[in-house]
Amino acid sequence: MAALTEQIALTGAASGSPARKTPGGIGDQLFRLAAYASAILVLLFLAGILASIAYGGWPAFREFGFGFLTSSAWNIGQEQYGAFVAIMGTLASAALALVIGVPISLGIAVYLTQLCPGWARKPVAMTIELLASVPSIIYGMWGLFIFAPLFARFVQVPVSNVVEGLPIVGTLLYARVPSGVGVLTAGIILAIMIVPFVASITRDMLDQIPTVLRESAYGIGCTTWEVVRHVLVPQASVSIIGAIMLGLGRALGETMAVTFVIGNANRLSASIFDPGSTIASRIANEFNEADGMQLHALMALGCILFIVTFIVLIIARLLVRRVKVA
Repeated sequence: MAALTEQIALTGAASGSPARKTPGGIGDQLFRLAAYASAILVLLFLAGILASIAYGGWPAFREFGFGFLTSSAWNIGQEQYGAFVAIMGTLASAALALVIGVPISLGIAVYLTQLCPGWARKPVAMTIELLASVPSIIYGMWGLFIFAPLFARFVQVPVSNVVEGLPIVGTLLYARVPSGVGVLTAGIILAIMIVPFVASITRDMLDQIPTVLRESAYGIGCTTWEVVRHVLVPQASVSIIGAIMLGLGRALGETMAVTFVIGNANRLSASIFDPGSTIASRIANEFNEADGMQLHALMALGCILFIVTFIVLIIARLLVRRVKVA
């Protein structure tokens, strides 16, 4: 076989086969222009979205000024609008999602890379990834009709009875109306939704760490916990932070699932059991019937959410690219 291959190569060389064409022809130039045009089109499309939202929300920014960000008023009859309640609800639900979802995601990633037997690794990883393909409205319907009643009965009511009257814990964990919907419920649903993204990226980053580092740590007598704590996590720390930021971007922009379970109440409450609202849920609830200054206020909310999410995703992408491989 080797002799046949050598003979074919010699025959081609002897026959004077044509050399490879150098780039620079009309086809290459057209391909290069098409690639550049595609890249510029995406950037122009993104800039157009931001410009159109900013243009639609400019009357609200001009009317209310900086007070639009600090005011908690949302009165359609008096045309008084403020974004503070929606912004705080967005940040609170996203923060709760990270607090709940990140430890679970890290545990899944460590299990798949260190503890999971070979025969179960693919089924478990596939099951985790399948969670990312479930439509958000399914999470919202499940949260509203299944999870919320159980959460109210077995969590909100017992906890409220225990913490009622306590100075700090009572304020934070007391439900005035234990209906099951609220900021914490939204945070839990968001945590379930971001687990597949954070776990998958973290698993990939841990897999890229050279095996020699793990074997060396085990060779000097380290336990699995010590290997994870002192070798794996420090080596992949930047990438793990990037994965968390990607999960945060998903939590900030989620609409339908949060709209179902957060309660959509325009009020500030110190209790995470009470209903609230987010920027996305308020836009989803009111945009269809909005007109005049209300429409401009909703566009301004969308502009705020777009900028915040865009910044978070850029930071996440930059962190994920800085993979530390020893």
